[in-house]
Amino acid sequence: MTVLDRKTPPQFNDVENIHLIRPEEKTLDNGARVFIFNSGGQDLVRIEFIFSNLRFNPFKPLLNVAVNSMLTDGTSKMTAAQIADKIDFHGAFLQVDYGYDNSQVTLFTLNKHLNATLPVVKEILTDSIFPEKELATYKRNQQQKLQVSLQKNDFVARRLFNEAIFGDTIYGKAAYPEDFESLNREDMLAHYKQMYQPGNCTIIVAGKAGAEVVAAVTSTFEQGWDHQSAKGDTSQPEVKSADEHFIYKEKAGALQSAIRVGTPFVRRSHPDFAGLQVLNTVLGGYFGSRLMSNIREDKGYTYGIGSGMASFKNAGSFFIASEVGADVCKAALTEVEKEIDLLKTELIPEEELSLVRNFMLGSLLGSLENVMSHADKFKNIYFSGLDYDYYDRYTETVKNITAEDLKLLANQYYDFNNFYKVIAGKY
Repeated sequence: MTVLDRKTPPQFNDVENIHLIRPEEKTLDNGARVFIFNSGGQDLVRIEFIFSNLRFNPFKPLLNVAVNSMLTDGTSKMTAAQIADKIDFHGAFLQVDYGYDNSQVTLFTLNKHLNATLPVVKEILTDSIFPEKELATYKRNQQQKLQVSLQKNDFVARRLFNEAIFGDTIYGKAAYPEDFESLNREDMLAHYKQMYQPGNCTIIVAGKAGAEVVAAVTSTFEQGWDHQSAKGDTSQPEVKSADEHFIYKEKAGALQSAIRVGTPFVRRSHPDFAGLQVLNTVLGGYFGSRLMSNIREDKGYTYGIGSGMASFKNAGSFFIASEVGADVCKAALTEVEKEIDLLKTELIPEEELSLVRNFMLGSLLGSLENVMSHADKFKNIYFSGLDYDYYDRYTETVKNITAEDLKLLANQYYDFNNFYKVIAGKY
């Protein structure tokens, strides 16, 4: 019987090269672009229909999200229940997802049921009608949900932070309960016809996607799906951040305060992005980070704190987020500033940097568990205007960036005095 040596940790093995599956590509006659990731033993495919959001109107902030959310709520031929029953009958799964830059419809289905499920998706994309009854239910439910969320300090802090960073854009302007009252079916139909068009659609097929699957997608969506009206404007207004850098939303009697600290930041396409991801990981990007070690483990101010980088099509941000005891809110902010200053004045020890490197490369490798994960990695670069060289540069940066490089980046990008600081609760 072999006895395990539990005192000696397993040896680290360096991650060498990341091998990504690359898609086949075709363009349908109606202008829709299709990317096919064909791999896997199971007769299963995920098909995503991704549309760029229309230009944001701050006076009608709910249009993009409401139209996407209600796509499955009925067509001229099928009710929401009939759509759901038809998908469920074939053991498939259909979902809609809204993001700041894109909205999408995703179908998971067995290959043998493609010819039954794809026409349902086509009907949703060409003939959604946003019934008045379902619209009234949507407005009522979302209003109630929002009113509940607005009682939570972390939700309020995140909204205030995004508004300060991104202003009256799709990334910053948040809806309020009264905005649902101005949501109407006529606006939604006009928005739908301009946005959900083949020329504004990227179709990504991942799974066992051989010639039969590609033929089914092509025959279903190339015929009878044309431009319903003039294509809508998918550009977005220029981001203008707030002048005020300290925002405090007091909540009487709060036991905890939500903190958001950060600044407008570079996007994925910027040459410094990968290096800044390493720096962010050291600061607050994993459980062993400096913010966690100090503010959670040492001080006991919070159950969790972290930092992150958000990269969108037209903007980016760096942020630190936590909920802390109301009585230690100021002290927590002082410790956050201290950790940022240390990155600007002291070199990161090689042992710590080595741990972060292994964590980041291991996370990247671990995220590539199946062909759908490879398709997700493709979306990161495709919608950022990048190519696969990005991942080569990323791994090289993570492997080779030095403590001196990171100190320079910290001094260039981390200016705590000019960070936006949002507090919701007590301060």
